[in-house]
Amino acid sequence: MIISYFFRKNLVYTLFCILLAACTATKQQIRPLQIQKMVSESQIFSSHFTGFALYDPELKKMIAQHNAAQYFTPASNTKIFTFYTSLHMLGDSVPGLHYTVRNDSLFFQGTGDPSFLHPDLKNTTVYDFLNSRTEKLFYIPAYYKGYHYGPGWAWDDYNDYYSAEKSAFPVYGNIVRFQVDKQGKWHTFPRSFTKMVSRNTVIPAPDSIFHRLPEHNWFSYYPETFIKAFTQDVPFRQSDFLVLQLLSDTLHNPVLLQSQPLTGQKNILYSIRADSLYKRLMQESDNFIAEQLLLLCSSTISDTLNTEKAISYATNHLLDLPDKPIWKDGSGLTRYNLFTPRSIIKILEKLYTEVPRQRLFNIFPAGGQSGTIKKWYASDNGQPYIFAKTGTLSNVHCLSGYLVTKKGKTLIFSFMHNNYVVDIDEVRKEMQKVLKELYMRY
Repeated sequence: MIISYFFRKNLVYTLFCILLAACTATKQQIRPLQIQKMVSESQIFSSHFTGFALYDPELKKMIAQHNAAQYFTPASNTKIFTFYTSLHMLGDSVPGLHYTVRNDSLFFQGTGDPSFLHPDLKNTTVYDFLNSRTEKLFYIPAYYKGYHYGPGWAWDDYNDYYSAEKSAFPVYGNIVRFQVDKQGKWHTFPRSFTKMVSRNTVIPAPDSIFHRLPEHNWFSYYPETFIKAFTQDVPFRQSDFLVLQLLSDTLHNPVLLQSQPLTGQKNILYSIRADSLYKRLMQESDNFIAEQLLLLCSSTISDTLNTEKAISYATNHLLDLPDKPIWKDGSGLTRYNLFTPRSIIKILEKLYTEVPRQRLFNIFPAGGQSGTIKKWYASDNGQPYIFAKTGTLSNVHCLSGYLVTKKGKTLIFSFMHNNYVVDIDEVRKEMQKVLKELYMRY
């Protein structure tokens, strides 16, 4: 009986120790090798080309990496580089106009500022300035070098809101906004485009209700598809003539074209706060703002508005990356861009070091709360733990940014996926599983 008693007591104690050890094990900090295996041995990730890098900015040490030195198409992760470049080349507010006054005339030209009459930015600084002047207004086209589209952009995306043209003097975000109410009545913003819209009931639009001709500002619509109220943005073709027309219509004052360059001392009128552009750039992944920001950057080092100049300056003077980037546009619409995960980590570390934390995390999308990751990476307590930029093209999905663990530790990560053929949500769910594990156990 005594032996049986001690046997049972020891057995209970042994089982208790086993259970305690098991519980403790589940709460142990996840090890770098385990993290690496979660990525490298994932069935979802192994079906395509995956890159991953995880970095501790406090220890200045790479924790885990998988194909971190390989080049990937970054899609809109390119905007992280555009953001960093803009932070260094632009001030707190962006230059909205260059101008000079001679006698009874005011001569002005654009800087690439995307905010003038932009329907979603609501900044009126440049408009108020021009509208208040008593001089005759002369518009001088800035020297813009380049095409209205970036290299390698898909030609058949011209009708989609995310392919607005680049230009020296953007007006209304370089888009026509079509708004349809519940009764099926439609309106354009700006109104001057109304006369360029016609009804078409013969040829259905391939992928949109309002459709523009490829080379002209003539639009058609298909009323049989008006099922509910909606808004559609369609890019328009930019030209100096159109800028003059829109300025004259908006200011209710004739604006004349001056072909002579703006010479002598130039005054600068500053417009919108730069952080307003950065927040929309990162949270809404706004391609138009990304492209215009690089043109703005080029205007600070040259009289020529040119994307390549801004990229060249940033690459040679600002970035200091472990792997030389192949960088062709500001938005990531082109597949010509190639970056490595560890280069993205480097830029994110620079941002984390140079920008106050609260400001930085306010600009980046927050998991479960804002921007392009509003529906993903939510925590159980309602506090976001992921602050990151997405990047998506067909068969490309990337996510790079900052992860704040349950213990309050900040990590920097970059996930890059190219050439997957599964549903994109499968890739997102697998990333979410890895990142949630890091949140809970690191």
